[in-house]
Amino acid sequence: MNSALRNTLLFGIIGVLIAYTGVAQSWNTALLILNMGLISAIMALGVNLQWGFAGLFNVGIMGFVALGGLATVLVSMPPTTEAWAAGGGGILAGLLMGAMTIAATVLVIKRMPASTLRNAIVLAILIGGFVLYRAIFDPAVEAVEAVNPAGTGYLGGLGLPVILAWPVGGLLAAGAAWIIGKTALGLRSDYLAIATLGIAEIIIAILKNEDWLSRGVKNVVGLPRPTAFEIDLQNDPSFVDRAAGLGMDPVLASTLYVKLAYAGLFTAVLVILLILAQRALNSPWGRMMRAIRDNETAAEAMGKDVTARHLQVFILGSAVCGIAGAMMTTLDGQLTPGTYQPLRFTFLIWVMVIVGGSGSNLGAVLGGFLIWFLWVQVEPMGLYLMELITSGMAEGSALKAHLIESAAHIRLLTMGVVLLLVLRFSPRGLIPEK
Repeated sequence: MNSALRNTLLFGIIGVLIAYTGVAQSWNTALLILNMGLISAIMALGVNLQWGFAGLFNVGIMGFVALGGLATVLVSMPPTTEAWAAGGGGILAGLLMGAMTIAATVLVIKRMPASTLRNAIVLAILIGGFVLYRAIFDPAVEAVEAVNPAGTGYLGGLGLPVILAWPVGGLLAAGAAWIIGKTALGLRSDYLAIATLGIAEIIIAILKNEDWLSRGVKNVVGLPRPTAFEIDLQNDPSFVDRAAGLGMDPVLASTLYVKLAYAGLFTAVLVILLILAQRALNSPWGRMMRAIRDNETAAEAMGKDVTARHLQVFILGSAVCGIAGAMMTTLDGQLTPGTYQPLRFTFLIWVMVIVGGSGSNLGAVLGGFLIWFLWVQVEPMGLYLMELITSGMAEGSALKAHLIESAAHIRLLTMGVVLLLVLRFSPRGLIPEK
């Protein structure tokens, strides 16, 4: 079987599984799996740029995805005018003070030779700048968070169309990746992994605790949509007539319509990114990146700036993850910082890349769909299996109760089993790199 036919068959199996979910369970469930599979495929594509192209071990994916979610709030939510009047200017002044402190410190370090005097000046700038920053910033934050804390208590956003938040999410993630890369890409791969994980946790901690920015754990709800709301469709006589003509309930028809609209938007983004990634892979730049990945010493001997290229691909991959994070928050309709967990937004994405095929863009997309489908469907399947196995046991049996309660953990077991099977029988992934 040639590779094109094999790849088509693998994607066809995923399509059949999603279609069977629609027939056996509900089309709402099938479309939700499809939409989250599209978003997961984009995340896997971003990680594949970093690991598959350049061998960069980034375990801070969660942080870049969260920055994409933050971009959705900053771009699409309306500004809270009362909060801006109460302390918006003070917050901006405090942030400017902090940036000026950092800039002054860097300038002194670069311009003055190493000496006791330089150390004293740097220490004075840091301490003085920190004191001034807190003196300006803290009162402004308290004033902002005191404005209707149950409903707002934050500055809000720009009130722009939510779809603009997707590229902005990529820019936010790219900016964070540049800062991280300038400091961490010179480290060994295991130290880079620890650094990216730590910085991702810092980003999540900021989102959880800085209420003035994103309401913290109180969450931002009611985000605008790029599609119509279901209730608006249900109140539209023409839509109700079309649904009735198809023999569908207007409520069900409205939910399917919205999910299909999201699927169309997400598919367009995935196709564009996949085409760009494939062109990059097959370009001289892509061949150079793979040469650096395979032998950094030989690439340096040929005059390639390895650190600069690593920074470049690290920024690109992180930007893709930021776009996916903004898309996911748009689909959810809310920003919930407490839901960003390494298991879901780092480990699972890595499993997608490894199972699909590291270094293969099509493999990353396939892995995104397959692993997300299993992540969603394995738990109910496991519960059904446990109920079938324990059907002959007496009611009230401790063993029966234990087995049924353990069904919730079967998704983690399945991820491990799938990973082991792929590494054993197809160690380069289901669609390996050519």
